[in-house]
Amino acid sequence: MFLTKLTINPQSPDFRRDASDVHDMHRTVMSAYPELPPTTVYRSTHGVLWRVDELPGGQIVQYVQSQTAPDWSHLPERSLLRPAEVRPLQPLLESIRPGRKLTFRLMANPTRCVQRRRIPLRQPTEQVEWLVGKGERHGFVVPVSRQGTPDVVAIPAPRLVGKKRQARHITIDPVRYDGHLVVTDPEAFTAALVNGIGRAKAYGCGLLSLAPARSISA
Repeated sequence: MFLTKLTINPQSPDFRRDASDVHDMHRTVMSAYPELPPTTVYRSTHGVLWRVDELPGGQIVQYVQSQTAPDWSHLPERSLLRPAEVRPLQPLLESIRPGRKLTFRLMANPTRCVQRRRIPLRQPTEQVEWLVGKGERHGFVVPVSRQGTPDVVAIPAPRLVGKKRQARHITIDPVRYDGHLVVTDPEAFTAALVNGIGRAKAYGCGLLSLAPARSISA
């Protein structure tokens, strides 16, 4: 597996186009990977997950995780402020063990089903409960903080919008989670790390970033 760090040029007209249409962003990300036959599930076959972070000072960074090695040479000229940084994730995968505590960041699309429709969760308590439930399925727990509440902060992120073929509109209300987790089931947790968590994985959600528990880092 590979993790790419793209330091975005916010003045790039191509980035501005992608920022206004999440489906265009998806296509730009996928351009770094080999084409596949139309019957193949393109994104999931390459294992692509991505997230855009706005850092202090206004810097914009896009992280892209994949099972296939990417080729970023096709990105439009001047879309990056520095060359793409690609590193292997195998050392991280090999370090996962029961009881290990990690800091994490996750951009996710917490929803619930109401009459066959997906409704975004708006309340912070519901958003945290959604993550705790995902942890039960994916081999981790969110520990309790000194205040007696789950050690995670749920922050609403800007709405993602776009348009697919046949005038199908995309609307996603993502939530950014920053906090700590403890691995309980390494196999299930590794699968979540590889495959992502929740819905809208093609559109900037689902990528779980980890760091040692002493600090929060993407």
